[in-house]
Amino acid sequence: MSLVAKRTVMILYSDERCPYSHQVRIVLAEKGVNVDIQHVSPQYLPQDLIDINPYYSLPTLVDRDLVLYNAPIIMEYLDERFPHPPLLPVYPVARANSRKLLFRVEQDWYRLMRTIITNHPEQATQARQQLKDSLVSVNAVFSDQEFFLSQEFSLIDCYIAPLLWRLPQMGIELPAQAKGIQDYAERIFGRKSFQESLSECERELRAA
Repeated sequence: MSLVAKRTVMILYSDERCPYSHQVRIVLAEKGVNVDIQHVSPQYLPQDLIDINPYYSLPTLVDRDLVLYNAPIIMEYLDERFPHPPLLPVYPVARANSRKLLFRVEQDWYRLMRTIITNHPEQATQARQQLKDSLVSVNAVFSDQEFFLSQEFSLIDCYIAPLLWRLPQMGIELPAQAKGIQDYAERIFGRKSFQESLSECERELRAA
């Protein structure tokens, strides 16, 4: 671990196309953290990352002698390390509910996104329709408050936003009755932290 101990500036090894790396970049931008973001290809990982991450995965965060390599863990660490503005509730029950929502978003939506992006065309077509239907079915939830089930921007918004940004890439166009989601997405996409979080590759997803 001596290689890690020599680092004095926080480093994020990030895949500029990866939604999980994007999640972490939103949190960093929201917190205004001074960080060295190094975009690397998952096919050509630098040796210093291979030396410190046994899973060779992205994103990976290095903060002095600490190495983290799971997006939800990194995001929660950053929220505790830099408590203002807070992105998770203070009270245990509310925090547990937020973690449960993060888990559901991962299982219900991100799982389908991975299928769309990586799997056989027939499976992708089915997953695309399932994801679209699932989003439309909870349109009222997005309409209810300014942010997702909250009046305050939270870790859940950081988790959902990269997926919504990638809907065009997945070939998903939301119908008119999903106006609540579309309005929510525009509010999130317009935030300074979200704009700062975007890599050049991610900007190109909606350049047209």
